[in-house]
Amino acid sequence: MTRKSNVVAHKVARCLNSRQLSGTYSLKLLTRARIAVPSHCNYLKVSRMRDAGLNEAIRAAGSVSELARQLGISQPSVSNWNRVPAERVVAVETLTGVDRVVLRPDLFGENQMTGDVDEIDAARAQEYALLAALLVRAPDAALLNRLASLCGDASPLGVAHVALAEAAANVTVEKAEREFFNLFIGVGRGELMPYASYYLTGFLHERPLARLRGDLGTLGIERVEGNVEPEDHAATLCEIMAGLASGRFGRAGSDQEIFEKHIAPWMGRFFSDLEQAEAARFYRPVGMIGCLLMDIEAEAFALNA
Repeated sequence: MTRKSNVVAHKVARCLNSRQLSGTYSLKLLTRARIAVPSHCNYLKVSRMRDAGLNEAIRAAGSVSELARQLGISQPSVSNWNRVPAERVVAVETLTGVDRVVLRPDLFGENQMTGDVDEIDAARAQEYALLAALLVRAPDAALLNRLASLCGDASPLGVAHVALAEAAANVTVEKAEREFFNLFIGVGRGELMPYASYYLTGFLHERPLARLRGDLGTLGIERVEGNVEPEDHAATLCEIMAGLASGRFGRAGSDQEIFEKHIAPWMGRFFSDLEQAEAARFYRPVGMIGCLLMDIEAEAFALNA
């Protein structure tokens, strides 16, 4: 998308291993996009030999069973792969730290990159991907170590990145897991309910979710099998925006449409609540980053109108 604003979303530091922390294990492109694929194309598994990218992911995870466990799918499912499926690349990249270019060079190698994503949109995608990764589940030790290396400038967003780095450096995996549980799961319910339907109606699975599903359907996006969270979960919406901003899917202008219809009406309030939540320690700067990103996006899209 061509931006008419000089509002710059600062990049997540290059020290983070992957491009960037995208992937919350929730989305896939609808298979209807493959209907016209000629029969000789390799969508059927004609060989049981694993390719180098899949082997590297298994090595990084420790075993086939461990990779399957982290993905939340069965071990036979992974055992049947001869390469990482396209819709699983982002999730595997986030879990293992193996870059998507290594996992699927046919999809993400230099010859496959369109080169038409500008620096600002790439930075936007990185910010959304970072939020998505932290809202879908508690960070593990590897992610905390990468976050602890974040750096930033004197801008509000840069300062928030530094605060997140300090929080990551001073929290243990166990404390982060307990905080995530208290904030988003809880006994009965967590302190916060990160769903559009809840913020807009006070209930889950209401009309905001139905309207979102309709708009996602026109973009060819649906939940992957086994994901129990509805599409109006904050993590899922951040993942969607990361994909739209980076040009991985969607059409021109669809990021603004999704933001204005399904994110702007409520997510700024959610991030403000997260920043001020009683249980938030590590997650307080996550709320700060989210609030700032919502303001940046709203201002920039207003200038595009």
